[in-house]
Amino acid sequence: MLTHPAFDPVAIQLGPIAIHWYGLMYLLGFAGAWGWLDRRGRSTHMPMAQAGVSDLLFYGAMGVILGGRLGYTLFYNVSGFLADPLTLFRIWEGGMSFHGGLLGVIAACWLFARRHRLGFFYVMDFGAPAVPIGLLAGRIGNFINGELWGKFTDLPWGMVFPHAGPEPRHPSMLYEAFLEGVVLFVILAWFSRRPRPRMTVSGLFLVLYALFRTAVEFVRVPDAHIGYLAGGWLTVGQLLTAPMFLTGAVMLAVAYAREARACLSGRQGGRREAQKA
Repeated sequence: MLTHPAFDPVAIQLGPIAIHWYGLMYLLGFAGAWGWLDRRGRSTHMPMAQAGVSDLLFYGAMGVILGGRLGYTLFYNVSGFLADPLTLFRIWEGGMSFHGGLLGVIAACWLFARRHRLGFFYVMDFGAPAVPIGLLAGRIGNFINGELWGKFTDLPWGMVFPHAGPEPRHPSMLYEAFLEGVVLFVILAWFSRRPRPRMTVSGLFLVLYALFRTAVEFVRVPDAHIGYLAGGWLTVGQLLTAPMFLTGAVMLAVAYAREARACLSGRQGGRREAQKA
């Protein structure tokens, strides 16, 4: 059995100004994503100028922060917002929704693509492998805050959290950091090294994230003020993640079907040219 270190959520105190670990993790995630995108922008099959990478990161950061906070308020904390509207701005207290952040990033990518006259899915495929870097940093922030813990467990790595009672629990935020951060990044980085049909990188991201998030939700305790939605196991996270899986699967199917048709059309055209010759 392990014990959570009970970190002080404030990393640096400068008089009345408190810099929280949670905010620093977001900055670290953005910095890591920028480094990866800058490297990816130099690749031969998905080039993008350094200025374009920085611009995309700015758009994406705004999408993450605004969408993540609004999503959390709408999906998980409407009652808290109605009781205290200023809670919407207290990001350092935690409370960011991935699904809201994803919608914000999608909107940001659309605006970026329109401004730079690029294909929307080109931008989505370009940026998708960097998202797990931010997810990893965010989940580490959850761990530092000692939030989003899991159900009771007698496994050797069960952990006692400061505000969750004396029983050991699944460190579910670390499970998500590993699956949604490390594993998802490795798979997408490997998959995107070669030219792929348009939409497949972002489609694969949606499918894998949905699978990983759904799996961890089975051992993660839902928000106390919401609980399970049905059957004693269905959570808001799983409900919001299901459309991601379906959308990603459709994107992959459409992309590879389109590539197959193009290859077939090319072979038929080649045979016709050969017959004419």
